[in-house]
Amino acid sequence: MTAIPPIPAERLPSLLAAMPKAELHIHIEGSLEPELIFTLAQRNGLAIPYASVDELRRAYAFTNLQSFLDIYYAGASVLLKAQDFYDMAWAYLQRAAADRVLRAEIFFDPQTHTARGVAMETVIAGLSRACRDAKQLGVDAELILCFLRHLSEQEAFETLEQALPYRGHFIGVGLDSSELGHPPEKFARVFDRCRREGLHLVAHAGEEGPPAYVWSALDVLKVERIDHGVQSAKDPALMRRLAQDRIPLTVCPLSNLKLCVVPTLAQHNLRELLDGGLCATVNSDDPAYFGGYVNDNFLQTFAATGLDARHAYRLARNSFEGSFASAEAKRGYVEQLDVAFAAAAAA
Repeated sequence: MTAIPPIPAERLPSLLAAMPKAELHIHIEGSLEPELIFTLAQRNGLAIPYASVDELRRAYAFTNLQSFLDIYYAGASVLLKAQDFYDMAWAYLQRAAADRVLRAEIFFDPQTHTARGVAMETVIAGLSRACRDAKQLGVDAELILCFLRHLSEQEAFETLEQALPYRGHFIGVGLDSSELGHPPEKFARVFDRCRREGLHLVAHAGEEGPPAYVWSALDVLKVERIDHGVQSAKDPALMRRLAQDRIPLTVCPLSNLKLCVVPTLAQHNLRELLDGGLCATVNSDDPAYFGGYVNDNFLQTFAATGLDARHAYRLARNSFEGSFASAEAKRGYVEQLDVAFAAAAAA
């Protein structure tokens, strides 16, 4: 589609909800809703330090990334069996399908589970079965294994060795958890090994950390995609680099708001990233904790910033371009996107 047909502003919310899209930044453990935490705790005979779902939800009062991570890891403690991981992923995938996500590239944190004695095989078996079943929902789902950056590179190497027997079940590796004080170069050697294994490479950078972390992710880790990256706007040279090389940024507006990366959604720099020619996308990050899944991120951000249908089309198309899907699959996704916009214009 070379030109976006005019679409009245009142039709924009329904278009945002109905348009096909990819989600490239979703932590599956961060989709674990309080209701499912309680269900799994009961099923596994575990006690959790909250009396009710409402009390647990009230505990979601984060002031920064670390205060969020503390409760995030506590919530994940109810995941013990392959069926638990399946149920968590299946619940997310149903939500994704309802949000018209055609492609989901899902992060998982095996170290969060292996540190509790849960086997790598258990984690991957449950998640990969849900991804296979997602085809019934019309969602093409793949897994990306993330290393926890507050742990050592040696521990990342050990995790990789545990995961490689299941190499056919994940397409790439990422880097997440506490960003400040843990620059990407800390993991240079393990990312080099992953590259030699033929894995796709992504990394969180420029969320709370400085633009220098984005440069390191690009030039030291040699990642194909930057997760978050919103601090890149502080460095004009970096903005030019990201635009020139079409490096996708997986932006998560509601996460940025909840973790106080931005003071209000109206002040989010998504428009600036798009106007700079960057391949920015919209994603939900940890939707159970941050107040919304991918369509919530679109709807609330557009309402707050005044972005229009042209921005919507660009963001959705960027999400397909930035994915690790095949060229043929990407063409099919974009065709569905064009049909959705043509239908919205003709309505």
